[in-house]
Amino acid sequence: MKRRDFINWVGLGLIGSSLPVAIAACSSLKNIGLEDWVSVGPSAELDKTGQLLAKESPVGPVLVFGTSKSGNLTAVSLSCTHAGCTLGWKADTKKLVCPCHGSEFGVDGKVQRGPAKEPLKTFATKIEGDSVVVKLG
Repeated sequence: MKRRDFINWVGLGLIGSSLPVAIAACSSLKNIGLEDWVSVGPSAELDKTGQLLAKESPVGPVLVFGTSKSGNLTAVSLSCTHAGCTLGWKADTKKLVCPCHGSEFGVDGKVQRGPAKEPLKTFATKIEGDSVVVKLG
């Protein structure tokens, strides 16, 4: 057998042996569908201050406003729609401010000052047990 043929057979063997792993990885992504709800933090923390900051949630950085008793919850992404920078919360003005270019957003996610033109992504939010959950997609 020539060296080139041997290398081809080894390459095909590696590809063939990794195929089941790739299929398993893709099928595990189906476990989180677009209709799923994911927890972003405890409702007790939300009730203390009226807001819940989840820096590392399954939907990315998100800020939830409201209380578990009000039933009126708002969740917005903290990724600026202009350049993707993580927004900071300014409690005194009740605005989300981009540290990169100065865009400002209201608690509803709407642009109040550019250069951002698109509003922030918002999420359907509810209380489930002791957790604040947001809907994917």
